[in-house]
Amino acid sequence: MNRLRIAEIFGPTIQGEGAVIGVPTVFVRAGGCDYRCSWCDSLHAVDSKFRHDWKMMSAADIFAEVEHLSGGVPLAVSLSGGNPAIQDFSPLIALGHAKGYRFVMETQGSVAQSWFSDLSTLILSPKPPSSGETVDWAKFDDCINQAKQAETVMKIVIFDEADYDWARNVAARYPDLPLYLQPGNHTPPPPEAEDAEIDMDGIMHRYEWLIDKTLGDHWYTPTILPQLHVLVWGNKRGV
Repeated sequence: MNRLRIAEIFGPTIQGEGAVIGVPTVFVRAGGCDYRCSWCDSLHAVDSKFRHDWKMMSAADIFAEVEHLSGGVPLAVSLSGGNPAIQDFSPLIALGHAKGYRFVMETQGSVAQSWFSDLSTLILSPKPPSSGETVDWAKFDDCINQAKQAETVMKIVIFDEADYDWARNVAARYPDLPLYLQPGNHTPPPPEAEDAEIDMDGIMHRYEWLIDKTLGDHWYTPTILPQLHVLVWGNKRGV
């Protein structure tokens, strides 16, 4: 039986960013990632030293928890991580579809899977220079091709001028993908923390700078959003 590494399942809460911001959602956060971004805010789902806190769960067990949390009411299920694309979520998606649930997934676009086509929305979030990672654009293109009829959008986190310039080049490379920009969060919580201090003034300053910069350059195609969940709950886990 296929079993999945799961860091946490929580909700319903609202989706805090990107194309489905504000949508009531149950989150299934996968454990494990092929990236190590310098500013990762989910190390508890990325770093293998926390693997003993992850649960090995079948698709049926995961979906039972999703149904319990949602009270059996079909809503959006967000597959996040870590990088959920490195595991096979197709059995979970099939179970959810049979009950009317729809699935949204965010990934950096480093691993393509055939089951991307079963998603309602695929959010591709290539990591900018500040992450310390390098995008393999051939693999990124494979992800787009595998999505097929699924709505596919792009989200880029911006920390500084170099990230902004990089994002403009990426947008020019993929002009047909709706683009969402958001200011980065420089204050990720310690993985063990239930809550942590957050530099809200700094985040709002970066958000204002990003708006001014984008509009000042007459770049009107991106949607510029904050991380809504950070504004409401800070860096608290499980919301």
